Amino acid sequence: MTQTAEAAEAEAAEPEQPPVDERVKERSKFHQALIRPELGGIAGTILVFFFFFLTARDSGMFSPSGVLNWSIVSAQFIIIAVGACLLMIAGEFDLSVGSMIGFAGMSIALLSVSLGWPVWLAIIVTFILCMGVGALNGWLVIKTGLPSFIVTLAFLFILRGLTIFAAITTTNKTIVGGIRDVAEGDWLAPIFGGKIFTGFFQWMGDAGWIETFERGTRKGQPVVEGIPMLIVWALVLVIFGHWLLTKTKFGNWIFASGGDARSADYVGVPVNRVKILMFMFTAFCACVFATAQVMEFGSAGADRGLLKEFEAIISVVIGGALLTGGYGSVIGAALGAIIFGVVQQGLFFAGVESSLFRVFLGVILLLAVILNTYIRRMITGEK
Repeated sequence: MTQTAEAAEAEAAEPEQPPVDERVKERSKFHQALIRPELGGIAGTILVFFFFFLTARDSGMFSPSGVLNWSIVSAQFIIIAVGACLLMIAGEFDLSVGSMIGFAGMSIALLSVSLGWPVWLAIIVTFILCMGVGALNGWLVIKTGLPSFIVTLAFLFILRGLTIFAAITTTNKTIVGGIRDVAEGDWLAPIFGGKIFTGFFQWMGDAGWIETFERGTRKGQPVVEGIPMLIVWALVLVIFGHWLLTKTKFGNWIFASGGDARSADYVGVPVNRVKILMFMFTAFCACVFATAQVMEFGSAGADRGLLKEFEAIISVVIGGALLTGGYGSVIGAALGAIIFGVVQQGLFFAGVESSLFRVFLGVILLLAVILNTYIRRMITGEK
C-alpha cells in the first residue's frame, strides 16, 4: 500500500467533526459564574454578615436568641419571596400580596373567633379563598390583556378595603384577638404556629450548651425553645420552588412563559395555565405567611402585610431576577430575603436608627437593578 493510500485510509477512519456554529460562543467558567442569577445574593449576603459581625457581634446578634430573631424575620421575607420569584420569572407581578396577607389573617380570625368555626376549617377555607383570588388575578390579566401591575394594584385596594369593611362590620374593630384560645387543641394550627425539636433544645439547655432563663416561671427553660414552623415553611417552600424551577418540565415552562410568551405558546407551552398557577402559588405563599403570623400573635389586624409586596419584589430582584421575566433563581430570592432579615434586625443590634432600613431598601434595589441590567446585556450581547 502506498503512503498516499495509507493517509487516505487514516483520514477516512477519523470521525467527521461536526461543523462549528459561529453563533454559539464559548463561555469561560468565570463568565458562566458571573451570569448566575444568585451572584448578587451571594455577594450581598457575605458582605452583610461580615459587616454586622464586625459591628454587632458583641450585642448578642449572633447568640442563639439573636440568630432566632433575624431568622424569623428572614423566613417571613422568604415565604413571600418564593411565590413572587416564580411569578416574576413567568413574566408577571403581584402587588396584592400585602393586602392578601391582611385579608387571609382577618378571614381566619373572623371565621374562627366570630363565627365559631373550627380553626382547621377556617384555615382551609381561607386558603381556598386566597388561591381563588390569585386565579382571578391571573384570569383577568390573560383575558383583558392588561398589565399584571394594573390588575393586582386594583386588588391591592379591593382586598384591603374588604378586610377593613368585614372587620368593622363584624366586630366593630380592626384588630381581632382570641385566636390562640380557639386554636387550643386544633390539629392544623400547630403546623403553622408550633415549634419542632423542642425536646432537643431543652436537652441543650439542661446541658448548658445554650442559655436558659434564670428566674421567674420560665426558670430552666432554654431561651430558644425550638425551631418555629415559620422557618420550616420557608425552607420547604425554597426547596420546592428550586426543585420545580430547575428539575421539572413545568420549570422550563415558567422560564419560557416569562422569556417570550408568544414563542412559547407556538411551541406548545400552556402559557396561560402557567401564569394562572403562578398567581395562585403567590397567593398560597401569602396565605402561609398570614396563617403563621396569626398563630404567632394570636390576633389578626386589617393593616397587616403593609408594603410586603414591595419587599418581596425587592428580595427577588436582589436575588438576580430580571424585571422583564424569563430569568431568576429561587435560591437567589431566598438570599435576598435573608439580607433583608439580617439588616432589619442588625440595625437594631448595632444601635442604628431603624428608619435607615428604608434607605437601605432603596439603595440596594437600585444597585440590584443596575447589576441585573448589566448581566442581561452580557447574556443577550446588547450594548
